[in-house]
Amino acid sequence: MPLIEDYALIGDLQTAALVSRTGSIDWCCFPRFDSGACFAALLGEPNHGRWLVAPATRIRRSYRRYRTDTLILESVFETDEGAVRAIEFMPPRGKAPDIVRIVEGLDGSVPMRSELVIRFDFGHIVPWVRRLDHARVATAGPDALCFRTPVEVRGRDMRTVSEFTVAPGERIPFVLTWFPSHEELPEEIDPEQALSDTENYWLDWAGRADHEGDYHDEIHQSLLVLKALTYAPTGGIAAAPTTSLPELVGGVRNWDYRFCWLRDATLTLLAMLNTGYREEAEAWRQWLLRAVAGDPADLQIMYGIAGERRLDERELEWLPGYEQSKPVRVGNAASEQLQLDVYGNVLEAIYQTRVHGGAADEPVWSLMLKLLGWLDAGWRKEDAGIWEVRGPARHFTHSKMMAWVAFDRAVRMHDEFGRRGPIERWRALRDEIHAEVLARAWNDEKQAFTQSYGSDELDASVLLMPLVGFLPATDERLVSTVKAIRRELTVDGLVLRYRPQEDGDIDGLPAGEGVFLPCSFWLAEVLALQGKLDEGRELFERLLDLRNDVGLLSEEYDPVAGRQLGNFPQAFTHLALVNTAMVLGEGRGLRHSP
Repeated sequence: MPLIEDYALIGDLQTAALVSRTGSIDWCCFPRFDSGACFAALLGEPNHGRWLVAPATRIRRSYRRYRTDTLILESVFETDEGAVRAIEFMPPRGKAPDIVRIVEGLDGSVPMRSELVIRFDFGHIVPWVRRLDHARVATAGPDALCFRTPVEVRGRDMRTVSEFTVAPGERIPFVLTWFPSHEELPEEIDPEQALSDTENYWLDWAGRADHEGDYHDEIHQSLLVLKALTYAPTGGIAAAPTTSLPELVGGVRNWDYRFCWLRDATLTLLAMLNTGYREEAEAWRQWLLRAVAGDPADLQIMYGIAGERRLDERELEWLPGYEQSKPVRVGNAASEQLQLDVYGNVLEAIYQTRVHGGAADEPVWSLMLKLLGWLDAGWRKEDAGIWEVRGPARHFTHSKMMAWVAFDRAVRMHDEFGRRGPIERWRALRDEIHAEVLARAWNDEKQAFTQSYGSDELDASVLLMPLVGFLPATDERLVSTVKAIRRELTVDGLVLRYRPQEDGDIDGLPAGEGVFLPCSFWLAEVLALQGKLDEGRELFERLLDLRNDVGLLSEEYDPVAGRQLGNFPQAFTHLALVNTAMVLGEGRGLRHSP
């Protein structure tokens, strides 16, 4: 089984596919990120669906890259017989989604093999395959895939196989197109024209960036990932294109991340606004507003990529899971949790939009007033916290801090932009929450702010205190807290979210997971804000070294085994990378401190 970091991402701004180093597409959902997978070998075996295009001989050496400023993947395979290049991409969506793979001969005559194993519904359904108009068409229920190539194709053992030889200068295309099974075959595309159009699209998009300074290439590579995870019809950004990649190999912490989290909103807006992508920032803001419209008491922490609310969680028992990590889940029950921090995230997103030149919007402010009205009393509730624990609800420090952010940004919207509201009430609540957190979240014995009121447990989410302006980074309590986190929550210098307990007392799950990469980026940022710029840069650049060969990061990392863990690639991680790079590269914070 390939390592998680052995995969590269291609996408068309509505869905994505993961391509292994050996030339196998082991994961793809059509037609959307959150649709059923037609290739699910990532969570099982080749018979659960994959598409391999690779030399049919021993590979002596291989390497790959993205074409500069694009999401066009180029992989070179060197064999005893010669060398070939595989060019793989998904053209930004027309009517139908395509995966295009072009095999180019570089040297010698290399025997090649294409093996297409289509299994709809996450590897569960073997389709009906037939020849139709010089194409192979696989159909099952509402889904159909059309496979076109100039080389000879035949069926073998419920698979579609092509064997061919490629000579120097020869280019052999393969195109796989999804379409609704009740419709006519999609029109055939010109693979070479699609390649040119796709390259022009990405280069045009890259040319709109206006960021200057250190880490420009690293920032832009992560922005490409975020763009690829954007569902273009609505502007929503999926947290990851995958489900159930484990936070501990062989463990049960396997979740579906093919949805949009509200807590990503502020980081996304900051990343896009500060690098010149205002169109994407506005599309994300509009998605956010549509998603949260309605009763403030019904605000969810996540929604579907078009704003869907029902994300019912179920287990796919027929899939054995990545390296036997079960269960495999689709849907996410955390969507039903109360997490108070999302109110602060939404208010911060709206505030940051105004700070960066966004226009006043009366309907938006009316919606914010309703959210603040619920939070007036709601902030006192216990909740599930930022980490979506499935254990007992608590008064989590991070949740209360973000409730403070909500009222603080409401006050700023009044003071800086003239927005009307019960300003004295907001000021009083802001001050009350601030005082309560300082009194009840502080632990004298630990000399640190802890995970929840009255707890002895540390939590890396407290690192966000100076990043949202709750306290200055140089406050002696935060300096002491950072020391405690580095002492108790780091493994080889990288940061755990918290220490899960064997009895599941904190999060209701068995202990065991990797270090959480966004937390390590937060630590690098806080160190810089404390005047320890060299330490911050050293940690940041070490985190950059954890990226795979094409610049991708998952959610977590195992510093003992030296491998990535969790869903991949992860928007939250790449967002943290971008915003930390902006701080370290230019020596300025992106958030507004008090």
